[in-house]
Amino acid sequence: MSSAPPSPSTSATTGDVPDFGWSAYAERVNGRFAMVGFAAILLIEGLSGQTFLHWAGLVPG
Repeated sequence: MSSAPPSPSTSATTGDVPDFGWSAYAERVNGRFAMVGFAAILLIEGLSGQTFLHWAGLVPG
């Protein structure tokens, strides 16, 4: 009485496969990196008390 185990109803992987060119996956990753960068700039400005451009030395003053 050996029966095969039931097959899973859903896949363990996501449907987002990296593609060449524009893809929803690439847009999601780029958006996440942009959010991290924006948060880092806010953190730098908050901790240093200067604007990011002044902190980076791009604006004299």
